[in-house]
Amino acid sequence: MSPFSLPSISPVTDVLRKSIRNKIDNKTKPLGSLGDLETLALQLAEIQNTTSPELKNPKLILFAGDHGITEEPVSLYPKDVTWQMVLNFLSGGACANVFAKHSHIDMEVVDAGVDHDWEGNAPKPTERKIRKGTSNFLKSKAMSLEEAKETILSGVELINETKYESTNIFLFGEMGIGNTSSASLILSHLTDIPLRKLVGRGTGLNNSGKENKFKILSEAFNRTGKLKDPLEILSEFGGFEIGMMSGAMIGAAAHRKTFVVDGFISTAAFAIAFALNPTVKDYAIFSHLSEEEGHTVVLDHWKQRPLLRLNLRLGEGSGALAAYPLIELSVKFLNEMASFADAGVSNTDSK
Repeated sequence: MSPFSLPSISPVTDVLRKSIRNKIDNKTKPLGSLGDLETLALQLAEIQNTTSPELKNPKLILFAGDHGITEEPVSLYPKDVTWQMVLNFLSGGACANVFAKHSHIDMEVVDAGVDHDWEGNAPKPTERKIRKGTSNFLKSKAMSLEEAKETILSGVELINETKYESTNIFLFGEMGIGNTSSASLILSHLTDIPLRKLVGRGTGLNNSGKENKFKILSEAFNRTGKLKDPLEILSEFGGFEIGMMSGAMIGAAAHRKTFVVDGFISTAAFAIAFALNPTVKDYAIFSHLSEEEGHTVVLDHWKQRPLLRLNLRLGEGSGALAAYPLIELSVKFLNEMASFADAGVSNTDSK
């Protein structure tokens, strides 16, 4: 293999923790009464190393790619839906567009490996195509090791672009028919959670469809046996959109910028990033608990409490977008809410 070098990530410092905690605790409220919003405010303040954090120019990046495993009956939808949905994003008609518009979040769609040629004068995605979809991982590697490295590095490079210099928070989402299959295998290898607990209904499979999907993925798992190396796992079972998102997460953390993880597939991307550099976790916010049943097991594995539980399973960054207003609220209460002293309100220990 050729050299593979990723940017370093600095751990989030707790040097201001006491000051931030004091600021939170002296707001006009009972101690701890804003619950997880207080935890979130502390995380954002520590990432930015300030007692007055800001959210600047939030961006949603959707990574799209096709999967060779769709040659097998693992999804209710044909793979053409991937490129069709990309066009829907670009024309402003998807849920992600509606949610992003509500929160004034700019959105970029990245073609990481869609099996489609973008022609004509219509809007086009950002082209970072590795190739037109992965290979069928039931029969062979999804991608070569060189492609796996290229995919991750491309995600890092995307965040390095000057257009994102003023952004300090990213939301990541995906589009790729068949990618719950890829995510299930990635997560099983990287967390040691049995595949049975991770294989769900995806786009809406019934019980027999889900069982057939599990059998196909079990056969793919047995093709390689248990793997440990994240690059090898991405090469064997990954999607180009998953790998590129992993790189973007690493890139964001390397720039000391927060990123919001969407659902099950985005969590698989996080798993790869985490395996490559565990410090990436300091910069991650887990937005919601997906209805895809394996998501609960995985988040419990990392002892993460997502912000929302709305039974979402759409993908395309919808959960991250739904959680974003809560992220805004955590910053606003920290910066704008009066303290006991400011408001002339008696605190618990005042007599």
